[in-house]
Order: sequence, then C-alpha cells, then structure tokens
Amino acid sequence: VQLQASGGGLVQPGGSLRLSCVTSGFSFDYYNIGWFRQAPGKEREGVSCISGSKSDGSTWYADSVKGRFTISRDNPKNTVYLQMNSLKPEDTAVYYCAIDNLVGVHCASKAYEYDYWGQGTQVTVSS
Repeated sequence: VQLQASGGGLVQPGGSLRLSCVTSGFSFDYYNIGWFRQAPGKEREGVSCISGSKSDGSTWYADSVKGRFTISRDNPKNTVYLQMNSLKPEDTAVYYCAIDNLVGVHCASKAYEYDYWGQGTQVTVSS
C-alpha cells in the first residue's frame, strides 16, 4: 500500500490550494481515506475524511475547515483530493493522507484509527 500526497505550497491568506493523494496497492474504492495535518509543536489532527463504497458515502470535516475545504475522490484514478479555499495562516501545517483499513465503517477523525500514511506535503499560508 502506497500513498503519495502532493499539491502543497506557499499561498497568501484567502488563497486556495488543491491537495492530491495518489494511492496504489489496494482496492481503493472500498476504503475510507482521511486528510490530517500537523503544525510544529502540535498533535496531528483530523481535517477531513471521505468514506469508501462499502460504507455510507459520507464525508466528515473538522469544524475549523467546514465551509472552506472540500474532499472528493476519483476512484478510477485511485486519488483523493482536498480543495482548500479561503486559507488562513492557522491552516499552515504538513498535510497527510491516510487509509482506514476497516471496510464499511463511518469516517474516523482520529489519527490512531488509520493504518497507512503518505509522506506529507507542506502547506504554508502567509503574506
């Protein structure tokens, strides 16, 4: 199982970025995929999750990103996206994608519930 996150960069407050998480090595459409972030000196926190085809098709967002971030998946491309709009300096962090190895469950928000992780992509929001 491999995950490759990309799309991070430096953006001004109010700007947008789209992160991508390309995966391989498993039946992508079955599984819930989550996005997390970790700022320096802080714990890794859940940002968003999208459920797989064996679950209920739901999505989950942290309160801090609701209305600004949108998660989506392209099953034929084995890819999950995180569209981030109206970015704020407090969104600055390394962003990771991860796979929940359980099938048919609701989206999880805690890092310990995920089993496979990508390498992370840096997002910096600064003027």
